[in-house]
Amino acid sequence: MSFRHRHLLGIEDLAPQDITAILDLADQYVDLNRRQIKHADTLAGLTQINMFFEASTRTQASFEIAGKRLGADVMNMAMQHTSLKKGETLIDTALTLNAMHPDLLVVRHPMSGAVNLLAEKVNCAVLNAGDGRHEHPTQALLDALTIRRAKGRLHRLTVAICGDIAHSRVARSNILLLGKMESRLRLIGPPTLIPAGAAEWGVEVYDDMGQGLADADVVMMLRLQKERMDGGFIPSEREYYHRFGLDAEALGHAKPDAIVMHPGPMNRGVEIDGTIADDINRSVIQDQVEMGVAVRMAAMDLLARNLKARPEGVYA
Repeated sequence: MSFRHRHLLGIEDLAPQDITAILDLADQYVDLNRRQIKHADTLAGLTQINMFFEASTRTQASFEIAGKRLGADVMNMAMQHTSLKKGETLIDTALTLNAMHPDLLVVRHPMSGAVNLLAEKVNCAVLNAGDGRHEHPTQALLDALTIRRAKGRLHRLTVAICGDIAHSRVARSNILLLGKMESRLRLIGPPTLIPAGAAEWGVEVYDDMGQGLADADVVMMLRLQKERMDGGFIPSEREYYHRFGLDAEALGHAKPDAIVMHPGPMNRGVEIDGTIADDINRSVIQDQVEMGVAVRMAAMDLLARNLKARPEGVYA
C-alpha cells in the first residue's frame, strides 16, 4: 500500500491514489474496531502527542482512541491552557517537542497555516487535526469513507454541502477531496456565508435549498461557526433555519436514497431538524463518528510505516 507522504497536512497535497490507500486501510480498521478485542501493535514503541491549541472533544478523543488501539504511547497536551498563555512562540514549542522525540504529532490550531509551520520545525510525522479556516483533512477522509461505504463509490456522485461554507475548514477539505474523486459539488447557503470566488472552484453555488438539493446523492450539513463570525452574517437563527435548515420538506428535493451527514457538533433546530438527524434510514452521522477512528488509525499507520523506513527511524 503506497503512501509516500511525510505528514498529513491537508487534502490539497494528496493524489486520488493516496486518498484511496487511506480509505482502503481504514476499511480494515473498521473491521478491527468492531471486534471484541480492538487492539493491534502497529504503533508499539512509538509516541503520539496530541496538541490541541483549540478545544475539541470528538476529534481529540478519536485520535486518542486510534493511537491507543494501535499500541502507541499517547499523551494529550491541552495547549490553550499551558505555555502559549505564558508567551511561548510556536517555534519554541516545536523545539521543546523535538527534545521529547515524539514520533507522531497531532495538532489542532485556531490559525490557518500554523500546523504547516510546526511540521517544518519538528522531526516527526505531523497530522493536521484542523487549522483555522484552512483544512481538516481527516474529517474529509472520514466523510469520504462514510460516503463510499453507504453508496459503494465516491466517483460521479452529486454532493450538496450546505450552510456556513465561509468559515468551514471541513467544507474546504471536502471540496478538495470530492473534487479529486470527480464528484459533482454544490454549495448552498446565504451569500454572506459563501466565500467570494466560490463559483470559480469548479462547484455550483445556490442560495435556495430546493434548487441546490435537487436529485442530490449526499446532503452534508455544516455547523454555524459563530465563534469565527465577527459580524451579522445571518438575520437570526430562526430565519436561518427557515431558509437553510434541513427538514423533511427540504430533504424531499434530494434523491429518495440520499444520505444525510453532519461533522458535529450539531445545532438541532438551527442547521438540521432533530428527526432527520436521528433517522436511521437517512442519517449517517453516527457512522461518521465511527469512521473517524478507523481513518485516523489508517493515517497514523501509513505515516508510521514511512517513519520506520527511514534511516535510524528518524526524519532528517
